[in-house]
Amino acid sequence: MNPATREADYAGVLSAAERLRGVAHRTPVVTSRTLDARVEGQVFLKCENLQRMGAFKFRGAYNRIAQLAPGERAGGVVAFSSGNHAQGVALAAKLLGVPAVIVMPDDAPAAKIAATREYGAETIFYDRATMNRAEIADRIARERGATLVRPYDDSEIIVGQGTAALELLQEAADLDVLLAPVGGGGLLSGSALAAAALRPGIEIYGVEPEAGDDFAQSFARGERVEIAVPKTIADGQQTTSPGELTFPIVKRLCAGILTVSDDDLRATMRFAFERLKLVIEPSGASALAALLAGKLELRGRRAGVIVSGGNVDPAAYAAIICGGTAGRGTSA
Repeated sequence: MNPATREADYAGVLSAAERLRGVAHRTPVVTSRTLDARVEGQVFLKCENLQRMGAFKFRGAYNRIAQLAPGERAGGVVAFSSGNHAQGVALAAKLLGVPAVIVMPDDAPAAKIAATREYGAETIFYDRATMNRAEIADRIARERGATLVRPYDDSEIIVGQGTAALELLQEAADLDVLLAPVGGGGLLSGSALAAAALRPGIEIYGVEPEAGDDFAQSFARGERVEIAVPKTIADGQQTTSPGELTFPIVKRLCAGILTVSDDDLRATMRFAFERLKLVIEPSGASALAALLAGKLELRGRRAGVIVSGGNVDPAAYAAIICGGTAGRGTSA
């Protein structure tokens, strides 16, 4: 069976954890008395901003590419992404000796483009307003005999991302709540598989920008909803519809989807810099932003929060930290 399409489950998360052992960083879990006082509970931050290439995406990418057969590796891999999945695939492919081509929007953050190239991947650009990235990637994969590595609708990507929550729950037991950023749903669905198995009854929430509430709308309606490309500084969460594989898992295991404003994200990035000494990108800040903005009452409970990434353009980050509103949105 194609590992990309077989059902994602907790056993898959455990297998991915073994595959990633000694390759992916076991990122730290950070606590803060100041943060706990702000939300009137206990918060455990899983710092995937300190993961290899700066985001959780490395986990799923490596888990997927590592399982390619020798012939598939020779053909290389193709991915489409504005940044973190691009970098995750590029680095994983480099480590495994596999050629990589990344289809990126022409307005992707310059820092993410540079990092993707530095990992050795070929980059091909498209206009997000007029062109379909998935169609471009499919065509390139066919022409080159390469394997398409999707950003979230792939079971091995899902279980690979779930290893972040697995590690968090192994270190911070007895959590009442788990919050994770959600774009296409790979991280949230994988996290839900791990959390539901390790901590039955835990409340699991995804968090996305108000401007890009495709998951919130879909969760409320019980079916996948498609929206226009959202305008938000959360470049990793500019998806237009939940994944076909990820949404059923989220619908089955999660308690809900919360939304935060871009101003909430800015305030959270400043808080993380000033009080936690953490550099977090807008998308990576969304789950923590939900707590700081009071979108979920934590009073007296223990919450695990996945800080999904720290790859942010230096100029935009400086403007945000200094109280400005700079920052352009791009897609995951």
